[in-house]
Amino acid sequence: MNTESRTILKLLLPEFLVDNFQIVKVEEISSIIDIYLGENNEFTDDNYISHGFHKQVKVKYFPLRGKQVALFAKRRRWIHKETKQVTSKDWNLIAKGTHMTADFASFLKGIN
Repeated sequence: MNTESRTILKLLLPEFLVDNFQIVKVEEISSIIDIYLGENNEFTDDNYISHGFHKQVKVKYFPLRGKQVALFAKRRRWIHKETKQVTSKDWNLIAKGTHMTADFASFLKGIN
């Protein structure tokens, strides 16, 4: 992805999503925009190999251009080559007690 595209995406989506996930698909149906994201296949330790995905998570996000937005994120799992231990990165995509991103929940709290 080129620099200009990354800059625009970082204005629309949380920076950690742009840095660690790729957009797999975007669907616009009536007044709803669904954005499907897949975690990048990057792990800092060469002893791990990709081992599929966790169950997809749906997160309500800020409206864009008057339309509801839902993010569908698939997080990766990795398996250690020798120990066969499965691991994944720990992302806090959803604000505790809600079905929204932490950024969106903070925004709504600030309105009160």
